[in-house]
Amino acid sequence: MIEPIQQRIEEQGPLSFADYMAMALYTPEQGYYARGIRQVGRGGDFYTSVSVGSCFGELLARRFLAEWERLGRPERWRITECGAHDGRLALDILDALQASEPASYGALEYAIAEPLENLRAAQANTLAPHGKRLNQVKTANPLKPLPGVVFGNEVLDALPCQVIEWNGSSWQECAVGMHEGKLEWELRPIHDPELQAAVDTLGNDFPRGYRTEVRTGYPNFLAPLHQSLSQGLLLWIDYGFERPDYYQRDRHQGTLRTFEHHQAGNDPLVLPGELDISAHVDFTAVAEVSERLGGKPKPLTSQGNWLTRVAKDWLLAQEGKADAQAVRQFQTLTHPGHLGKAFQVLEVEV
Repeated sequence: MIEPIQQRIEEQGPLSFADYMAMALYTPEQGYYARGIRQVGRGGDFYTSVSVGSCFGELLARRFLAEWERLGRPERWRITECGAHDGRLALDILDALQASEPASYGALEYAIAEPLENLRAAQANTLAPHGKRLNQVKTANPLKPLPGVVFGNEVLDALPCQVIEWNGSSWQECAVGMHEGKLEWELRPIHDPELQAAVDTLGNDFPRGYRTEVRTGYPNFLAPLHQSLSQGLLLWIDYGFERPDYYQRDRHQGTLRTFEHHQAGNDPLVLPGELDISAHVDFTAVAEVSERLGGKPKPLTSQGNWLTRVAKDWLLAQEGKADAQAVRQFQTLTHPGHLGKAFQVLEVEV
């Protein structure tokens, strides 16, 4: 993957980090997510809540079913998943809906917005038992408005971000250049008006050399998803903070990380296409964009608190006849020492 990046730098000059990250992760056939479907789980590069077992999908199904009920049990509704990987979470959700409420299942279109061909093929294979419900699209743009839910689990952290640095008097953009055939950071003035507008919200109370991330791509990502909902809910589960916590002075090297075999690294310019690259989510920015698009963001909450609320009836039903495996999975998903505190949940009503 490094050769196409080097060639583009030679032809066009240094890249914004967002462009570099997009190439490293999403280039067809060569990008990290285009190389295969084995990145998640014990033998991959990172864990997600899906890796814990089917409990996560079953609880999401409960929340989606409650939304279907709130919307008046529409005769046609849609769940749209972003970042569905190999379709494992979708399978858990669809299995649970089919078993718990056949009427909602029969009325459902399950759309997956996935630009990468190899992942679309894996999803179609995983979801073959639910093929009549499945609608695979490259982007959400062609989806006509329907009531329902749009969601993503650990997708926002993989959206390309820009990197900026405070030099003591102004913010500069950290671009990706090349010297003697090696990729390296290159500081340059900020010329992108969208990046400048985002930077202006941060202020200037930072130590010299403070480096962090900003995403300006939320409007382009969220707009077609909002437009695909006539009414309903958007739901985002991910690593992240609200803006004041994200841009703390002592977080002076930001949150940008690489992952390989469950080991975190801090140099995203190494081995592009071979390592996962992610950065935490500024949920305040996501909420602001959603509000401009007509949504009503709810307060941010931890995954542990959110799942506990969703699972209230399920937990009561476990008394006296607990499914030990499901309870263990639930504890892993909600315990602050496991995944319960690491992930945050943002709901947006439309």
